[in-house]
Parts: sequence; structure tokens; C-alpha cells
Amino acid sequence: MTAAVLSVAATALGVAPQATAAPGAPDGPRDARSELDRLYTEAEQATEAFNHADERAERLREEAGRAQDRMARQQERVNELREQLGSLAGAEYRSGGMDPSLALLFSSDPDDYLDKAAVLDRIGSRQAGKLSRLRGALRELGQQRREAVADLAELERVRKDVTARKRVVEGKLRRARELLQTLPEDERAAWDRAARSGRDLPPLGEGTTVSGRAAAALAAARAALGRPYVWGANGPSAFDCSGLTQWAWGRAGVSLPRTSQAQRTAGQQVPLSQARPGDLVTYRSDASHVAIYAGNGQVIHAPRPGAAVRYDPVGMLPIASVTRP
Repeated sequence: MTAAVLSVAATALGVAPQATAAPGAPDGPRDARSELDRLYTEAEQATEAFNHADERAERLREEAGRAQDRMARQQERVNELREQLGSLAGAEYRSGGMDPSLALLFSSDPDDYLDKAAVLDRIGSRQAGKLSRLRGALRELGQQRREAVADLAELERVRKDVTARKRVVEGKLRRARELLQTLPEDERAAWDRAARSGRDLPPLGEGTTVSGRAAAALAAARAALGRPYVWGANGPSAFDCSGLTQWAWGRAGVSLPRTSQAQRTAGQQVPLSQARPGDLVTYRSDASHVAIYAGNGQVIHAPRPGAAVRYDPVGMLPIASVTRP
């Protein structure tokens, strides 16, 4: 039975069955569980990289929209200046087509002529000023167009990056699901228990009253208990790890960055011994997982695909930092 299970597991990981285990393939239940841990960890890291790229794409899309609005307004200004210049040029041509000395000689009312000449001088001055403003507006419009083209090119590059990262996540999760299905039910349960086990930690200080916003964020996280993990999701019906923390704190009126790495620095970092309910707890050296501290040595988090938002021990993974938004 075990040999058959491991053979299927090796096939799921893309390793050809052999009389002996191929290098790197699981050769027992413990190795299979370690491989699952590795795949889910890598999938989570890839998910956070996807979230970062997707967030950048969204910012670029918004900037492209704002650039289009700016260019439209600037084009209206250019058109208006052109119309004004055309009107002024027509008026000057109609009134000033004759040589000034001849116009004065034939004028029936020299005083009236001099008044008109002064007006024409002012029109010329205004025309020169509007022409200068038009040139400036055209230069600004050209610069805006060049920046918009660069932004759109960057957006296209980031879109391709998002697509590539999405494939990476999907591939790792597919391999993890295939491997998980090869394990007997008792081994799956043992792996899940191991994933939820806590580590020995120093006593945590929870004597301070939780602030209003922290309490609201924690209440939102509790309301999300039982909702499914979906990579790339940030609520309200499904979440990945950083999507849950961003959504929960957003319900408290605090805007957090999208990724766990960025959330790690989105506030005051405090020692683990001073963790209070509502604090963000990031895990692993690369801060690729994040949870909300719930008190009593527990966190609320979105663990992985196939596992709903739940409580787990705060020491379930190596802790990178504790941040108070």
C-alpha cells in the first residue's frame, strides 16, 4: 500500500517511477508531508509576488486613466488658445491692413485713429502672450503624451509579469493538490496537525486594553472565520493571507498595503513579548505569510488553499515580526 502511494506521489510530482526513489521525491509519509510544506510555502511566496505585481498593475491602470484626463483637459486648453489667437489675428488683419502713416493721413478723425491704433497695439501684445501660452501648452501636452506612452508600456510589461506569476502559483498549487490526494486520510490528518502545531514562545504581554481600531480589525477577522482561502482574494467572501489582514484593518478604517512583505513595515514593530490583539504577525524570513494576533497565544489567518480562515497557534511558523498598524 505504501509503495503504491509513494509511486503515485512521485508521478504527481513529475518523477518517473523507479525501483528506488528518485532524488528529491518523497520516500515516506514524513518526506511527503515535507514536500507538501515546501510546495505550499513556495505557492504562498509566489502568491505574494503575484499580489505585488497585480497591485502595481492596478496603480499603473489608475495612473493611465489620470494621464488621459490630464491630456484631454490640456487639449481643450490648446484648442481654446488656438481659437482665441485666430480671432485676434482676424481682428488685427481687418483693422490694421493699411500702412499706419497712410491710415493717419486719410483718417477723417486722427484722434479716433490714434485710439484704434492703441487698441491694436494691445491686441498685438495679447496675441504674443497667448502665442507664448499656446507654445507652453503644446510642450506640456507633448510631455504628457510621452509619459503616458511610457506608463502604458510599463503596464503591458507588468501585465505579462502578473500572468507569468499566476501560472507559477497555479502550477505549485496543482502539484500540492495532487500530492495531497495521494496521501491516506490518516497521513493527511497528521500533516494538518503538524501544520497547526505551535512552538514554545516567551510569555506574551496582553495586559493593555486593545485600541478601538485594533478591536474593530480583530472583530472583522473573527467575522471572516470559516471563509475559504482563495489565492489573490481580498474579501469579503474569500481571502489569501494578506488579503484577510488588509480587509480586516480596512474595516477598521486603516489602509494597509496589499502584500505581507509591505504590511510588515506598515506600522510600529514591537517585540513578540509585547504582542497585543489586532497586531500583524508575519512569518518566515521573507515575511511571506501574515496573520492577525487574536490574544491567548492564537492568531487568525487564511492558511492555504483547501483550509478556511481559522485560529492557529501564534508560533505555528517561524515568526519574522510583529507590527502594530
